[in-house]
Amino acid sequence: MRIILYLGKGGVGKTTISAATAARAAELGKRTLVVSTDLAHSLADCLDRPLTAEPIQVADHLWAQEVNVLEEMRQQWGKVQHYVGSVLKKQGVEEVVAEEMAVIPGMDELISLMNIYRNARDGDFETVVIDAAPTGETMRLLSLPESFLWYVGRTSALQKTALNMARPLLKAFVPSTVNLAESFQRLNERVKALREVLTNGDTSSYRLVVNPEKMVIKEALRAETYLALYNYPIDGVVCNRVLPKADYQDVFMQGLFESQERYRQQIYDTFKPLPIWEAPHLSQEVLGVEALRKLAHTVFGEDDPTQVFYRGAVQELVKNEQGYILRLPLPHVELNKVVLTKRGDEMVVEVGNFKRELTLPAVLTPMDAKVARFVDKNLEIHFEPAAVAS
Repeated sequence: MRIILYLGKGGVGKTTISAATAARAAELGKRTLVVSTDLAHSLADCLDRPLTAEPIQVADHLWAQEVNVLEEMRQQWGKVQHYVGSVLKKQGVEEVVAEEMAVIPGMDELISLMNIYRNARDGDFETVVIDAAPTGETMRLLSLPESFLWYVGRTSALQKTALNMARPLLKAFVPSTVNLAESFQRLNERVKALREVLTNGDTSSYRLVVNPEKMVIKEALRAETYLALYNYPIDGVVCNRVLPKADYQDVFMQGLFESQERYRQQIYDTFKPLPIWEAPHLSQEVLGVEALRKLAHTVFGEDDPTQVFYRGAVQELVKNEQGYILRLPLPHVELNKVVLTKRGDEMVVEVGNFKRELTLPAVLTPMDAKVARFVDKNLEIHFEPAAVAS
């Protein structure tokens, strides 16, 4: 199975690119599922037909689904939420606050992951394309295999009732004859298995969708950092809604084109060595499977969009005795003087004519970048705790 997840800032066109990729995969004869995890679903509009919370066939070799997280939350979590809320109310917590506190943060994201994993497995799909929610929500979703069970097991207010609270979720995945302790362990094992699938570069790929705009690029850089931090393999970037080169007579259009060209070049410079695909800014919406197939041909040419286009880490963070080492693969950059400029959680790396902007993870924000050197075609930046002023 191949899992391809598109993510980026809201409104950049993830749904269209995801659906186009899936339509092309189906055209190539692959049994394909395209899924939307965004609460503000638009996949049905893109495919120009209604969808449900379960996969339905929309074309030859192509199925589509819009995960209804809220409904699954009600079915699997509603009774327990009511119970925990009533316990909290008896302890003097106000009713509205008690209901809010009764929901474990991240439950909706975990349900999304489990739903996709279950349907992909049971449906025997060769390709699963995921149209993800905007970047912040997606980052939370992808961090769940790391943090959810830790949270349930260690949150003091819920620790005593963790197994009881997990009961309705467990029923969806394990037989009722299995005792609860064994069921909880099985859920733990399935989450670990899911994590292995999501980090396997032969199975899963993550692709950033950007527009040639400053704020969109900034958010994509942040996503790239956190994907790298969790070892999720990125294999490309789609630059969407690119204006064609032309002699624009209108002053507004000429200014917009020139602005796009600056940021378009920044995308190529910033996301090296990842491959970049371009999707044009079209005068009409792309609706229906046939139109989506044509768009996929425009973006990917005759390539199979489900192949792995890039292998290797785009960033790596390693802890050492002094602090941390941020390692950036730069195989095509000649050794030259390295100039580092750090402002808060942002760092600009300049090596000769090469320039790259990085959004640093929170652990590096208060630290100072002390040394930068090339080691085996990697740029290594050493971070140490900032000196305390006397």
